[in-house]
Amino acid sequence: MKSRILLLFAFCALISCKREPKNSSAESISISNLVEYKEQNGVLHLKSGNFNYNFKQNQVPFKKIILLNASMAGYISALGAENLVVGVSSPEYIYSEKIQSLLKEGKIQNVGNEQKYDVEKIISLQPDAIFTNHIASFDNTYQLLKNNGIQVIFLDEYMEQKPLEKTAYIKLFGKLFGKEKEAETQYLEVEKNYNALKQLALQAKEKPTVLASEMYGDIWYLPGGKTSVAHFISDANAHYILKGNAEEKAVTMSFEEVFAKSDAVQYWVNAGNHVSKKEMLVMNPFYAKLNVFNKGKIYVITGRERAKANDFFESGIIRSDLVLKDYIKIFHPELLPDYQLTYMKELQ
Repeated sequence: MKSRILLLFAFCALISCKREPKNSSAESISISNLVEYKEQNGVLHLKSGNFNYNFKQNQVPFKKIILLNASMAGYISALGAENLVVGVSSPEYIYSEKIQSLLKEGKIQNVGNEQKYDVEKIISLQPDAIFTNHIASFDNTYQLLKNNGIQVIFLDEYMEQKPLEKTAYIKLFGKLFGKEKEAETQYLEVEKNYNALKQLALQAKEKPTVLASEMYGDIWYLPGGKTSVAHFISDANAHYILKGNAEEKAVTMSFEEVFAKSDAVQYWVNAGNHVSKKEMLVMNPFYAKLNVFNKGKIYVITGRERAKANDFFESGIIRSDLVLKDYIKIFHPELLPDYQLTYMKELQ
């Protein structure tokens, strides 16, 4: 009896060993808690938030796409896939010179904006897929496009708060465009750089206190303690004034509340797109009461800006390593003496 049980265990172990490679081939590739995909039985399964998609072998890689969000252009440019784009919305917000050039040549069409999309033009372009953030008020438009055989893929990358997870979306685009190796290579390089920079930041002798964002009207919208801005500040070995906060979204405060927390602040980052401290005071005279305004340093995200287009929200999403490098240069300039800021600029 005992020998039979041992034989049964051995048989089960053998079966499980033989099955293991088959199961691993269908394992999901996780981009973040929001997005994952896997290939199984010739079908690519994609889960993005509450939405699920299935693409057969003859549907991918995509040959013609439309972008309804400027931030997604960063992934396209990183993969050199601009020629796949046949339409974009709000082109004035796209920084990519290649996409702007294709727009001028008429190879990419302007399909409207978030106020109103040109549905007829979109349908006439016959894209394989449209990439966009999900906006509930446009559900009827999305359904109309789907009824005309157009895949509408919702990717809410703006909700990702961990910098490297935002970067990791390049792997999904690589899969959908037949550029998996290029995407994986780029991601691994950024990941390697990012982690090396984190270690470099730990060598700093001081850990400065940091304020972020600015006021709109009477309200200061500070990034929550779990937002991407807070992660960058922490990874750059600095102390964010809302470090203990658990929000992944903006936290609203009055000027008085921020003032009470800001006495020790040495750096103020992501302070909008102002051109000077004088102009900031015109917008809000209360800023003059802050120690950091008078004695500290203020940085805006206009290092790569052209009219309404800002590359911080485009290539900066993929190059999270360069964004982190900017923050380290700001907080600990002695660690990167020869580096010039990429996306940030100090206000005078």
